[in-house]
Amino acid sequence: MSLKSPQERLAFRRLRGRRKIFGTAEKPRLSVYRAQRHMYAQLVDDTAGKTLAAASSLSGDLKKTLKTGANVDAATKVGQAIAEKAKAIHISRAVFDRGGRAYHGRIKAVADGARAAGLSF
Repeated sequence: MSLKSPQERLAFRRLRGRRKIFGTAEKPRLSVYRAQRHMYAQLVDDTAGKTLAAASSLSGDLKKTLKTGANVDAATKVGQAIAEKAKAIHISRAVFDRGGRAYHGRIKAVADGARAAGLSF
């Protein structure tokens, strides 16, 4: 199979990862999405098909404190915000889903921010 465009290659990597990563109510999947200008993270219960909590650099409280939503600092704060929301619903463990992206830069910053705030994976 020849996948030519970057979007097709990313979609293939994302699906390849989803075959192995599965979230439950006790240990949800921490899904991270990196857009051009913002970062998004959500806790997903795949058994019920529900999003348990979500945070992004567009959130009102975060947006006011950030200069831009597209840097490592913003990603770290998104990770901290999702971990705080996880604590509020009594979740301490998660499975990290990097969404087909390489584990460095902003993706790694979300993970480090979530770990620093008390979420373990």
